[in-house]
Amino acid sequence: MGRLALVAVVLGLGYVTAGCGGRDWETEYGQLQSRLDETEARVRQQDERIHELEQENEQLRGVLQAQGADLSNAETMREQLQAQLEAARQREAANQARLSALRAMARQFRDMVAAGQLRVRIVRGNMVVELPEGVLFDSGRAELREAANDTLQRVAEVLQNVPNRSFLVAGHTDNVPVGRRSRYDSNWELSAARGVAVVRFLAEHGMTPERLAAAGYADTQPVASNSSEEGRAQNRRIEIIVLPNLDELPDLSGLEGDLSQGGGDS
Repeated sequence: MGRLALVAVVLGLGYVTAGCGGRDWETEYGQLQSRLDETEARVRQQDERIHELEQENEQLRGVLQAQGADLSNAETMREQLQAQLEAARQREAANQARLSALRAMARQFRDMVAAGQLRVRIVRGNMVVELPEGVLFDSGRAELREAANDTLQRVAEVLQNVPNRSFLVAGHTDNVPVGRRSRYDSNWELSAARGVAVVRFLAEHGMTPERLAAAGYADTQPVASNSSEEGRAQNRRIEIIVLPNLDELPDLSGLEGDLSQGGGDS
């Protein structure tokens, strides 16, 4: 019994000792657990940060892709603008060449302008050589006067040297009706016949017929009032209009589809 008691006492002391050691271990465990919790919290924070960075990365990738598309569009726009600029430069060069040719033509008419045989004007963007009726025709008639030959011969020499141009010869009258004994029914026929007479002369004196056309406007385009004799005299005239090239006209090719479809609503 004594041994058993001693053993029990020893076992009891051992248990107590183990219990004391357990309390130290629990303290250490608690400290370790606290550190672990802190570490896990930091890991969670890092995970959250990584997730945020991944989202930012995706957003940045989208932005870069969009910028890549924008840059591509910008390059396309730059090329288009460059082409438009080049076309504008070519048009400007063509305009300068046209102006130089027209200035040269106007300079050659300087003496005739000073002599009152003609004048040179700009009408609706076109250069116009204007000759008064008195230089070319007798009143109410469309046959050229003999004195007109020298004037028109000089005009033909100048115009035939103007490159890549066609000319519309337009007859104009005042508002006084033709006489009853006139061979023309109205000022329309008279003005047209005068235009044709000038065209025929120019074609017979060196100008290419394909570059010439005639028209009659009667009294529909006066340059002065018909209320005075002076004004009526200004309205009786021949105009030689320097026509624009086809290259100078707006491109209407975009209308071809509409025209082919009849241009009407169904």
